[in-house]
Amino acid sequence: MPELNATPVTFKCKICGGDIVNNFLVGSCVCAHCGNRWNLEDMIPDYSQYSNIIADINEAHEAVSNNPTVVSLERAKSLLAFAADESDKLDGVIASDLAKMSRDEIEKIDKIQSYMKGVAFFEKQNYQGALTEFEKVPGYKNSDELKEQCKVYVTKQNKTNRFMEVFLGMLFPAMLCIVLKIAMDVSFTVLVPLFLGLSVVLGLLIYIGGLPGSIVKLASVLSAIPFLAFLIIRYDIHILFFKLCKLIFLYIIDMIKYVLVDSNK
Repeated sequence: MPELNATPVTFKCKICGGDIVNNFLVGSCVCAHCGNRWNLEDMIPDYSQYSNIIADINEAHEAVSNNPTVVSLERAKSLLAFAADESDKLDGVIASDLAKMSRDEIEKIDKIQSYMKGVAFFEKQNYQGALTEFEKVPGYKNSDELKEQCKVYVTKQNKTNRFMEVFLGMLFPAMLCIVLKIAMDVSFTVLVPLFLGLSVVLGLLIYIGGLPGSIVKLASVLSAIPFLAFLIIRYDIHILFFKLCKLIFLYIIDMIKYVLVDSNK
């Protein structure tokens, strides 16, 4: 975390009359013109009423200066929020400076937290979550570089998701048509339009998302259980096993082709 900023106050230098810059962390006042220094206690009237607030700000700084963690950052924010609230209860320039200083540092910690969350999401390959966090902190460390990488990965994930949406949209219609063909010997002139029409409707619902899309996905997966039971009852198990292996093999081939085409792009 960057060091807390020195806060300018309206006091004037006793020697040259220049503006005094007050650094609550160091505990001293410095003339911006001649460079003379004084202790805060000597320059600030009623310093004792600010001492606890300054102590909280210093503790917050220490909590995030060395290898900040989620716990230390939350602790620092709590200290700074309390310091800001206590400063608001007091009058004068010093109290106003302390309140502003505390709230400015809370904003900085928010950026650090967003960056840390983004890195954690990135490492877990949750690129959409990482992208959301990095967009909150433009220009912070390497957030811009990581953000661009996330966009590339999100695009690839979306392509894969679309492929799975198409597959799930076709799964239930395919099983239904197979059952109708086997059990009732329905003509292909009926089955083909039925398969295409249901695939388009269900695929669209999955693409739109929301509750209807979730229901279609769940129904498509669960329908595989009665479908397999039907095939087991209808055919010998060894024939079924052979056909399933063939279907799985063809599906793997399709996936390999898809990945190769996607990587070439």
